[in-house]
Order: sequence, then C-alpha cells, then structure tokens
Amino acid sequence: MRSLRSLLPWLLAWLVAVLAGGVWLARIELGSLQADFDTEGRIAHRLMSQQVVQYDAVLATLALLGGASAPAGADRPEQRLSAVYPAILRVQRRAPGTAWADPALAAAEASSHARKAAVLSRVDLAAGRYQLLMAAEPASYALDIDLAAAVPWQEWPTDPRTAASRLVLTLDGHTFVLQPGRDATATDGWHFGFRKTLASASQPFEVVATRRVGWAELPWAAMALWAAAVALALGMLRAWQRQRTGRRRAEELLRLGQVGRLNTLGELAAGMAHELNQPLTAMLANTQAARRLLDDDPPDLATARGAMAQAADQARRAAAVVARLRRAIERPEARPGERRAVVALQDVVRDALHLLEPECARRQVAVETAAGMEPVRVRADPVAVEQIVHNLLLNALQALETRPADAPRRIRIAVLRQPGQGLLQIHDSGPGIAPELLARIFQPFVSTRPGGLGLGLSLSETLATGQGGSLAADNPPEGGARFTLALPLADA
Repeated sequence: MRSLRSLLPWLLAWLVAVLAGGVWLARIELGSLQADFDTEGRIAHRLMSQQVVQYDAVLATLALLGGASAPAGADRPEQRLSAVYPAILRVQRRAPGTAWADPALAAAEASSHARKAAVLSRVDLAAGRYQLLMAAEPASYALDIDLAAAVPWQEWPTDPRTAASRLVLTLDGHTFVLQPGRDATATDGWHFGFRKTLASASQPFEVVATRRVGWAELPWAAMALWAAAVALALGMLRAWQRQRTGRRRAEELLRLGQVGRLNTLGELAAGMAHELNQPLTAMLANTQAARRLLDDDPPDLATARGAMAQAADQARRAAAVVARLRRAIERPEARPGERRAVVALQDVVRDALHLLEPECARRQVAVETAAGMEPVRVRADPVAVEQIVHNLLLNALQALETRPADAPRRIRIAVLRQPGQGLLQIHDSGPGIAPELLARIFQPFVSTRPGGLGLGLSLSETLATGQGGSLAADNPPEGGARFTLALPLADA
C-alpha cells in the first residue's frame, strides 16, 4: 500500500503529460488536415471558376460575332464548339426576326436583356445539366452544358474516388456531387467546412466542401511514442530521485549511527569511569596507609616505601587516564543549555519515518500518525531528540519482528500537548515488555532482545533527562509497548 501511494503521484504526472502531449499532437495533426482540406477546396473552386468563366467568354464572343449574314443550319461555326469544349453539348441560336420555341429560353432572354448579361435557364443539377443564355442583337445564343464534363479531372487536387472530402456544387437547394468523399453526416470526430461561390455572376454555383476526421485518423503511433518517452523520462527521474533520496537517507543514518556510537561510547566510558574510580580510590588509600604502617617498623623500609610509592603513582596515573577519557568523550548534552533550540516534534517524527521507510516496508509495518495535529514545539537539542525518536522507532520495528507474518504489525505515533510539556508517544503492537524488566528497562546493559547491548534505551533516557525532560515505558491494556517522551514546551 505504501509503495502504491508513493507511485501514485508519478502515475498522475505521467497521465497529465501523456494527455497534454496527446492533445498537442492531435491539434497539430488536425491543423495539418484542415490546411490540406482548405487547399483542396480553394483549388477546386479556382478550377471550376475558370471553367464557367470560359462559358461566359464563349457566349460573349458568339454574341459579338454572330449576325444576320452568317450561314444558317449546321454549317454555322458555333456548332463546332463541342469539339473544342466537350462540356458544351449544344449551341442554340435565335435567328433575327424569330422567337425561341422553348418558353424557358424566351423568359431567360428577357431576363438577359434586362440584366445585360448571361443568365441561367433550365438548371437540372441532379442530372448535371444546365443552360446558359446570352441575349444580343440581332441573334441570341444558348449553351447546353454538361457539368460532369466541365470538371477538369486531370488537374483535380485529389482522386475523387478515394478522397476524404465531399465536394458538391449547389444552387437554390439543389446539388451536383463532384466527389462523394466519406460520410460527413456522422456526429463523432471533427468536422471541417468550406463554402465559396464561383467567380461568375451568370453561374452563381457554390462550391461546398465538407470533411469529417474520425478518431482513427488521429496520430496514435506518435501518441504511443510520446507516452513511452514520457514513461521513460519519468522512470529515469524517479530512479534518480530514489537514488538521491537513498543516498541522503544513508548519509543521515550514518550520521545518526556515528552520533549514537559516540554517545554510547560516552555512556559506556562514563560507567567504566564510575566503576573503576572506586577500586582506584581504595587502592590509593590502602597504599598510602600501608606506606605509613611500613614507615613505623618494617624490616626493609626503603624497599617497602619504594614499592608503595610506585603503587600509589600507578593508581594516580590510572585515575588520571580514566578522567581524561571521560572528559574527551563527554557528550555535548552534558553541558545544559548549550545546544538548545526550538524543535517541532512532528517534524522530527516525519524525518525519522523518512529515514526508516525502507525498514518499515521490509518488515511490512504500518505506521499510523494523527492527522491535522497542531505543531508541538519543545526546547531541546535537535540532534538528541532526533536520536531518541530514531532509537524508539528502531526498537519498535525490532520488537515487531517477533510477530507472526499474518499478525498485524502496527506502530501508532501521537504528539500531545500538556501544561508545560510536549509529549511524543510511540506505541507498537509487539509482545510488550516483560514485567520483570519494565522497572529497570532504562538501566545500562538491560535488553529485551537476544544479543542486544542494552545501551540504546539507557542512552535515550539519559538524553531525555539531559534536556530537562523524561522518558517512560509501559504496557497499555490494548497490548504492545508504549514509550512516552516528555520535553519542556518552547513557550512554557
């Protein structure tokens, strides 16, 4: 569970980066597709505009050159226009002094006279046919045009059979399909549109292009590569961070171990000095007394005095050596008030748990801390408090090792405030402290662990009292062992 919680921020970061990169790649691809779509629409519009403008020019030329003296019937030159313009199916002419047999053409001629320009007549976009008429004197002309033949397919920007865009010509709600394209009526995906009227006032057809981009057209391969690259980068970053965190943790543990060893050595040396001082003092007193007795009536006064003097000198030398050793390794906290500072107990707990996180994970120990606690600040030596908390947590982890694998392994940590004191309680779910050891658990060389030196708790208790506080142990009713560290509040 702890490993999953530590991995969750990285997964969220990967997901955010992948989504952001995927959106960016999709926008680039959609922008490229839309640019291609707009280009195709403009090319189609230009090509079709060129075609219809040609028909306007043909009609204008016929109206300008046509006259009464021109030959009649099929021999007239305009009848050969279909060979030059395949889209012109037929050229009709109203001879001077005659009228159009088709009423639609007669109405179109009247409109053309009024507008003084060519006009449309009989538009059938479903069949791809329309008529274009120009009124003139003495003769008027009309062209029957085939739209399918008018499209310059050899210059068309795409293959109309496989093109993704749908292109049509529209007029008054009627449509002529230039290229069918894909289904643009679906609601999913992205839709592009292009609409522009042809460059001919007489043939106001509108080129309408539509394009639907489906989800399958997104750059999934590039997105997958981006996701893999982000995962690789975050993996390398996490490995580097874990390596740096591990290195810092190792350095901090090494520092704590060095401080602990020095303090333990100080505790041990202080005990040895205390134990050796008594026999050395007695040796000194006895040798001095013996020298005085031998001075009274010895058989060999000079030899006895010399031997006793040497014994007294050696005893003094041993006492001086022990005293120098004790002074050399005297702990800083033995000098009250020299290294006191304001310490937040919650910060000490957080740092200690960070250092022991691998040990907790290896032993499968769940650590419970009270959430939303107001900081409890005490005045003490930061290094000493840190070492006390580290020792207590390490003892709790070692005690939980004796629990069966299926039994709950739990450490509860609580930070409390009492009048004048800040309390830190560490309660484990281990076997607890044997009643016969509870009263002397803080004495040197008393250990509940096989092979233990029994100096850690003694040192912690000495450090606590050196800060003006106390360290207590008990077995609460719910089981396990509980240690309570009390230190003076900073604002007391």
